[in-house]
Amino acid sequence: MAHPLTHDDPQRLGPYTLVARLGSGGMGTVYLGRSSGGRTVALKTMHARFAAEAEFRTRFRLETDAARVIGGRHGAQVIDADTLAPTPWLATEYVLGPPLDDAVALCGALPERAVRALGAALCEALAQLHRSDVVHRDLKPSNILLTALGPKVIDFGIARAVGDDRLTRTGAAAGTPAYMSPEQVSGGEHTAAGDVFALAGVLVFAATGRPPFGGGQPADLLYRVRYTDPDLSGLPGGLRTVLEPCFAKDPRQRPGTAELGPLLHAGGGHFADHLPDPVLAEIARLGTAVWEIQPSRTPAPVDEETTAGVDRPRGPSGISRRKAVTIGGGGAVAAVAAAATWVWLRPGDGASGTAAPAPASPTRPPGTPPRMSWKFTPPSTTSMAECAVLLAGDHTAVIADTGLYWIDPGTGARRGANDLVTKAQHAVSDGRRLLACDSSADHVRIAPVDPGTGNFRTPLATVKDLEVDDVRLLAATSDAVFLEGTGRKGLVRVAVDARTGEERWRRAGDTPEFQDPLATPAGSSLVLSFRERVTVVGAADGRRRWSRMLAKESYRILPGTQRHTFSDGLLYTGGKDLFAVRLSDGEVAWRFGEGRKAGDKDEPDSARYGPPLLRDGVVYSLETGTGLVAVDAKSGKLLWEQKKGTGPALNFQPPPALGKRYLYAFPDVGTDQWASAIDLRGHKAAWTFQGPGTAMASLNPTMTIHRGAGRLIVAGGSTVCAIPLE
Repeated sequence: MAHPLTHDDPQRLGPYTLVARLGSGGMGTVYLGRSSGGRTVALKTMHARFAAEAEFRTRFRLETDAARVIGGRHGAQVIDADTLAPTPWLATEYVLGPPLDDAVALCGALPERAVRALGAALCEALAQLHRSDVVHRDLKPSNILLTALGPKVIDFGIARAVGDDRLTRTGAAAGTPAYMSPEQVSGGEHTAAGDVFALAGVLVFAATGRPPFGGGQPADLLYRVRYTDPDLSGLPGGLRTVLEPCFAKDPRQRPGTAELGPLLHAGGGHFADHLPDPVLAEIARLGTAVWEIQPSRTPAPVDEETTAGVDRPRGPSGISRRKAVTIGGGGAVAAVAAAATWVWLRPGDGASGTAAPAPASPTRPPGTPPRMSWKFTPPSTTSMAECAVLLAGDHTAVIADTGLYWIDPGTGARRGANDLVTKAQHAVSDGRRLLACDSSADHVRIAPVDPGTGNFRTPLATVKDLEVDDVRLLAATSDAVFLEGTGRKGLVRVAVDARTGEERWRRAGDTPEFQDPLATPAGSSLVLSFRERVTVVGAADGRRRWSRMLAKESYRILPGTQRHTFSDGLLYTGGKDLFAVRLSDGEVAWRFGEGRKAGDKDEPDSARYGPPLLRDGVVYSLETGTGLVAVDAKSGKLLWEQKKGTGPALNFQPPPALGKRYLYAFPDVGTDQWASAIDLRGHKAAWTFQGPGTAMASLNPTMTIHRGAGRLIVAGGSTVCAIPLE
């Protein structure tokens, strides 16, 4: 999606006039440009601070060379480049076509004839690379674009010449775990045979909608790739026979592209003849949208401005940028040098929001999920990075390890960014503003972050006698901001007035070492959770009201994922049982689950109930083995439970999300679906949404509802996407 140029963006790069921004990340910016003759191109640049370093310039040059090797038939055609300019730039054709993972999310697994046509064409593309002794090393669905004339292979940020390891010695094995070759996992040489291994994995995904080695944690994926056989169930018999040899652990036993291509050939006709109608419609939509982009530029910052009662800075923000980026695994290298147009366009690798087709009509067939509204993946320094989502008024903030990115929740359009606010530093929302610590200061300074520019606004408060690098914002309301930090006498908890910035109170902290507390304002109280311990303090004075180790009563709280719901003086939580606790004294008002057959019979004290949600006097929670249960909020009595055998198994640990018609939950670990909708009236699963990638491969996948925009926003690993809320 295109965004307005900023006031300080250049007017031109080489012979091209800049029209809009396509994306901007920690390493550089990608623009939409037009030549004097009207040709539309994508222009990638590198930030000046990285252009001054020889290693980054070398990567940029090698990326340009690899893109030229693949050529315009099988990749994004390189039109022009100047890698020696003060600001290096690369111009390629503006590719029109969805990536393979979006196409599968759009219409489901592709028919066999489409998979065969795709595979045969990709064999030709890889052969083109291999003939020049170049290996891709990161072939995956998001790096393959489907156009009417054939697939295009993109993202050569970690491609290199066979036998050349000079640019990867400083990091771990580069690549994407689900599609890496066994030799790549073990740190060995990834040759052309490694690309064939990845190609087979891509085709399994296209044909089944899931990666060949499943989902889960990256370490689990890497183990399976190296030591176990792929899951080829669901593949048509003919495809399985062709692809199975490609997964040989010994690269010498795999077929080459010249042998594999004819076996995959789908017969005559054009590539478009084999694609499903929804994919062709998406290609046509993208072709029309590019001509709707009109030149625009945001104005320069003004000295003083007040918006919605919030003061903005009285001068330039003066945000100091990071002077260095740590280069680790393959994700960092890809962020340094995303190779082709769509990588920069789409947030999967280029840090820009991508709007998907309009949601499906209300008359879509039963069991069919709504279409994805948008997807965003910020740049990252690691392929295993995760991001968080916070809502603030009409905006959505995505916080990654490379910075904070403001997103329009309805369209996915990119707004401002701030690379001083990362996941390692805490940010909180009071509902209308997002507050963060300005780490460029020599003391703890809390300030709102402007959604339009990403700059810090006028500081809300300055907190003295705390170490700048050891501050955690816990929670915020319209009245107060709560934080923890290290003072002269150790850990302290502090509350500051949200209007005046004055310190309200300061108390000795009691957070266990190495644990970040989950803090939730609840009326006049602040509820803090440290794994099994729940502590309630007064919001006005910070005094402890009560603190209990709920696990001592066999109520096993879910580590790291717990979330409480409050109503009428009660706190609702899950664990071994689903129960309500009085906020006044911590005593249990009721509990649900005793005598029910749920959970692991070999571990009777294991958690059985997920984080609850509350609406209209009903508490909803996911029960192991059952699905959704609905319980009366006052008495704890069962109202109804999900009908048995409806829908996939659900993962009850990540908190679900509650819409008007559906409760949304994550399908269980190992699946490639992102959200399952349980009908609150029919008491059964209505549909399951297959997102871009595998959300449950993330350590902490999350669901968030933006009611104003009507979107369910799902974060899985380093990717965030949205679907219409129902």
